[in-house]
Amino acid sequence: MHAYFAEIEKKLELMRSQNRLREVRENSGKDFSSNDYLCLAQSQFLKNKLCEGIEKFGAGSTSSRLVRGHRDVFAIAEEKFSNWINSAASLFVANGYAANTGLFSSMGPDTEFYTDRLNHSSIIDGIRLSGGEKIYYKHLNMNDLEMKLKKKSGKKKVIVSETVFSMDGDVAPLDDLVTLKKKYDCLLVLDEAHAIGIFGNSGNGVAAEYYRDVDYRVFTMGKSMGMEGAFVSSTKQAIAYLVNTMRTFVFSTAPMPAIAWCVPDLIEKVIAMKEERSRILSHAESFRMQLQQAGYDTMNSRSHIIPFLCKDETQALKMASTLSTQGYDIRAIRPPTVNQSRLRISIHACHSRQDIDSLAQVFATGGF
Repeated sequence: MHAYFAEIEKKLELMRSQNRLREVRENSGKDFSSNDYLCLAQSQFLKNKLCEGIEKFGAGSTSSRLVRGHRDVFAIAEEKFSNWINSAASLFVANGYAANTGLFSSMGPDTEFYTDRLNHSSIIDGIRLSGGEKIYYKHLNMNDLEMKLKKKSGKKKVIVSETVFSMDGDVAPLDDLVTLKKKYDCLLVLDEAHAIGIFGNSGNGVAAEYYRDVDYRVFTMGKSMGMEGAFVSSTKQAIAYLVNTMRTFVFSTAPMPAIAWCVPDLIEKVIAMKEERSRILSHAESFRMQLQQAGYDTMNSRSHIIPFLCKDETQALKMASTLSTQGYDIRAIRPPTVNQSRLRISIHACHSRQDIDSLAQVFATGGF
């Protein structure tokens, strides 16, 4: 056996000893862990639309969109999505990871990226691939961000933040980010992955009303929208540039056309889900309050994502396992994904108030 594989085994054993070894497992129990916030992934509506798309366009796209993978249905989806989120243009790609790595890597080495310390790994990986300088600012700390922006370098500056943070459930201060963007002549990029479908008057995200002041926004279809794929939205000029320079677009087989076929009607469906959005946020607030009343810290969560901090990896795994035996699917999130091990609880439209109260009671009584 090559020494490389012996080295891998040692690393796996170290992860195992630290309770950080990850393994895939089948879903079971009531879903409080996935990103299917609007419960659309298993909806008959989407199943029917996807089947229609497959009948119309076939199973695969066969190549990149710049070769033979493009269909008019992609352009129709991009236009419909742009109109929904108040953008001049959008580009549809395979998933959120491809969107972020492709977007940021296209910005080049003459760039300083000011990135929130808790931004998603796809953002960080894209910055690394760009060859530009990565400058972290403390999570949601606008004073720290401004202190770093004050340093003159002559390079273009890009501020990067998620709007709803995927592990803490808190929300970025968009007013402050826009103010700093203007004051220091920066580009501003916002990732709306966990906001789309839930926030905004029509489910069109936290930043929909700030569209004039945000240079790029990234959205995924793989969370509340119940599908897969992602959009990068910006000016027509910027999107034309990405078509020519975004490597995850240029060199990737296009997504299934059947997915793009679903987008226009799916957007109309989500726009109409006002009651579901209201219920999700109301249930999340109720659940947070019940945890706080039981003496638990829910950090600064203001969304449908609620963290439950654990003292270590062992506790997180034990609690997740016990919850599973009680019929709840809540996963342990451990380093290096997060700094502190936790349970990540996500509230869905198909949860009843009884579901919320019953789960809160398990936490309140320490039924682990």
